[in-house]
Amino acid sequence: MSAAVCKETAEHPRLLKVSSALFYAGSSFLITVVNKTVLTSFRFPSFLFLGIGQMITTIIVLYLAKINNTVKFPDFDRGVILKIFPLPLLYVGNHVTGLASTKKLSLPMFTVLRKFTILMTMILEAYLLGKTFSRSIICSVVTIVFGAMVAASSDLAFDVEAYTFILLNDAFTAASGVYTKMKLGDQGLGKYGVLFYNSLIIVFPTLLASAFTGDLHKALSFEDWSNVTFIFCFLLSCFMGFVLMYSIVLCSYYNSALTTTVVGAIKNVAVAYIGIFVGGDYLFSWTNFLSLSICMSGGLVYSYLTFSSSQSPGKNAGGTQEQKIPITHDSSRT
Repeated sequence: MSAAVCKETAEHPRLLKVSSALFYAGSSFLITVVNKTVLTSFRFPSFLFLGIGQMITTIIVLYLAKINNTVKFPDFDRGVILKIFPLPLLYVGNHVTGLASTKKLSLPMFTVLRKFTILMTMILEAYLLGKTFSRSIICSVVTIVFGAMVAASSDLAFDVEAYTFILLNDAFTAASGVYTKMKLGDQGLGKYGVLFYNSLIIVFPTLLASAFTGDLHKALSFEDWSNVTFIFCFLLSCFMGFVLMYSIVLCSYYNSALTTTVVGAIKNVAVAYIGIFVGGDYLFSWTNFLSLSICMSGGLVYSYLTFSSSQSPGKNAGGTQEQKIPITHDSSRT
């Protein structure tokens, strides 16, 4: 299956690969800023309720598109759950921990700590898909992780709960990306089916959990529901949630899960530095700022190496053969 997935990715035109990557980068950047506005600037008390709104928006948009024959995906049957598992669990985990960490961390620290997703994705692709990576790419990943660790060590607003959420979010994102690529490759659900059934299967349990924990009551009792600006930002976040999920699936379909993660790293360059001036929760220090710069520079180098190597597998940008290093994995899983 992994060989088929890699072959399918290689056959897509470069224009589709690049455009889907840029679409994901733009969507990811915009929703990070919008979510930060809703959760931090307006102090909306429930990241879980915001996630539910994004799931419901995805269901409504895709259902209306399906009945109008704008998009196509299989009708629901009992086999759908087996086909899509464990994506719904990874999806809700990624969604909830992502929103929680967005609320609890400053934008620069959020984007730096998200760099660990690259390393986790690389390990999972090696373990599940049997991929190998060049020595230069592995070194660049180590540089990125080192920069993230330096930044984290100098975080003046260190919060154990926030760091737990962001590292869990990294793990869920990496697993979700790799499994999404696998499902797109061999389950016949298609891009829209993966999106629709992910949201449909998980939205009701998430809504019940929100009600039982009192989170739903806090969200509905929020005092700014009469504020037109807040309502606009909330609805924009819900719509951008759908756009982001679609862009992730689209980028994963035309590229690899690792490439999708790398695109997120490129986006983080802009988000981190803008976050120093937007959001009001970044505590400046030269050590932290320089570590951000190291981490982001490593991300750009990694991105260059990844996109260059995609021109011709096994060769670097200059056309010379480059040694690949296999990461140990269980071949029975691929």
